[in-house]
Amino acid sequence: MIAATIDLLRGFGLSGAGINDIVRESAAPKGSVYHFFPGGKLQIADEALRSYVPQVEAFMAQAMVGQRSNPARVKALFEAFAKRVEGAAFRRSCPIGTVCLDLADDVEPLRDTLVHALQSWTRVLASHIDLGDARRTRSFAGFVLTAIEGAYVRARAERSGAPFREAGRWLADCVAGGER
Repeated sequence: MIAATIDLLRGFGLSGAGINDIVRESAAPKGSVYHFFPGGKLQIADEALRSYVPQVEAFMAQAMVGQRSNPARVKALFEAFAKRVEGAAFRRSCPIGTVCLDLADDVEPLRDTLVHALQSWTRVLASHIDLGDARRTRSFAGFVLTAIEGAYVRARAERSGAPFREAGRWLADCVAGGER
């Protein structure tokens, strides 16, 4: 059910991940959802998003590991995301981003999970990019994450990995300038 929920959130946001959708995609009995997730849709969405965070942390780290310079790490990261969105035929993006776009008063309980995810991913990025100053590095890492989320929007709309590759080239050039 968690995996099905993540997939639905990646494709359709919170509004497209209703209990009936989760039941259909997971092939679980409907009663199981309420047994394991008595809090309903918000509880299963929260647990799914929490389980997704370390998956992306590992994905980001794997994309950058072994690269010798900040520009190479940034380019490799964005290339990995381009391949990821292409591999999903442009039908899946970041569930954190899609749920953020669905935020309304009734889903406010998810905000802490969303903020935690974005902060966690920023820390991972900052741990692989060193600009010589911790505050500057963290700020740049946040900018990189913002570019990733924006590239997902464009990639899905344009049905192309080019937005990731374009952002990766520009950010690699920016970080190369910061290394001087």
